[in-house]
Amino acid sequence: MSAVAVTAPSALPPLALYVHFPWCVRKCPYCDFNSHALQPEQQGAVPEREYLAALLADLDRDLADHPPAVREVGSIFMGGGTPSLFAPATLAALLAAVRTRLPLAPDLEVTLEANPGTVEHARFVGYREAGISRISLGVQSFDDAKLRVLGRIHGGDEARRAADEVQRAGFDTFNLDLMCALPDQDAAGAIADVTTALALGAPHVSHYELTMEPNTLFHARPPKGLPDADRAAEVQAAAHGPLREAGFERYEVSAWARPGHRCRHNLNYWRFGDYLGIGAGAHGKLTVPDGAELPAIVRTTKQKHPARYLATAAGSERLVAVERIGTGSRPFEFMLNALRLAEGFDEALFEQRTGLPFSAIAADCQRLAARGLLVRRGPGWAATPFGFERLNDLLIELMPT
Repeated sequence: MSAVAVTAPSALPPLALYVHFPWCVRKCPYCDFNSHALQPEQQGAVPEREYLAALLADLDRDLADHPPAVREVGSIFMGGGTPSLFAPATLAALLAAVRTRLPLAPDLEVTLEANPGTVEHARFVGYREAGISRISLGVQSFDDAKLRVLGRIHGGDEARRAADEVQRAGFDTFNLDLMCALPDQDAAGAIADVTTALALGAPHVSHYELTMEPNTLFHARPPKGLPDADRAAEVQAAAHGPLREAGFERYEVSAWARPGHRCRHNLNYWRFGDYLGIGAGAHGKLTVPDGAELPAIVRTTKQKHPARYLATAAGSERLVAVERIGTGSRPFEFMLNALRLAEGFDEALFEQRTGLPFSAIAADCQRLAARGLLVRRGPGWAATPFGFERLNDLLIELMPT
């Protein structure tokens, strides 16, 4: 991709808020997220009051650092770790404090990740009353043997009960997170997990392969019985059948939903929107008008270790990285996200979100279309079915040299 002229975006991208909760009961061997198992001296409790104060101090500093970048927030996502270790009253206080600091959309989506082994009916009711509108349950599988291999603290029955309790608490939409290509899992096992999720009434299902991520226990000592790449793809494809038959749409590489139940927060990521990121290890991305011809796009990363984060949340040391995305990197950064969507992207969106003319990426799109990886679709582009299943290979073709 060669150097090109830049044009200022006509408007700032939509804004979201991500809140990270770093603690969990036990670290799963496949997990590469910033999560820290509770220590024995914590006696199963997290420092809720202290962490709430740190989150708000962190947010205040972000808003002070980038005041022109503040705009209406369309979604809030509470991820982890295990956010459901925190009491509903604490999350209600957090949301109330956020409302005094940021303008929120009337149809705000608020998602909470929850572990089936750390919640019960009273908590789900409390989360609903606190203002949370969407629950994402980290089920992974309904097979007890597979859950033990994955190091999960819940069993299949607990996952089923949790899905039922979410609906009884009044949540109109919720997600069930499922993994496939598990050790010694055949297509029938993966299909069984999906059909169970459908029978439980889930309107959204995240479905992805188990991968051996760096800096995880599984990466150092992979479990026995892992399928090879071809077998993993076969198992995943087989499990997609029941989702299609049930009327679900695969709108993103790993996400399936009934109409009206797409995850708005994740869509903002894939469309190269902006998001504030607060909490230990949280990442943020902001488009910042700074008086230059082209607004800056800045990525931030917060202190990862909970103790260090708590000690620095009110000051500049809460930041461990601040990176400006230069014009040479913006096309790839945009495509890395947008091509995860089945619908792809419009050329106008590329120009609005990057500040670059579409000519910055046009030759690459045409080259990949000639190879059957991309297809022109109306005013935009999308991965072909062949390219969608080989997305990593496709994206490597777009990496800056």
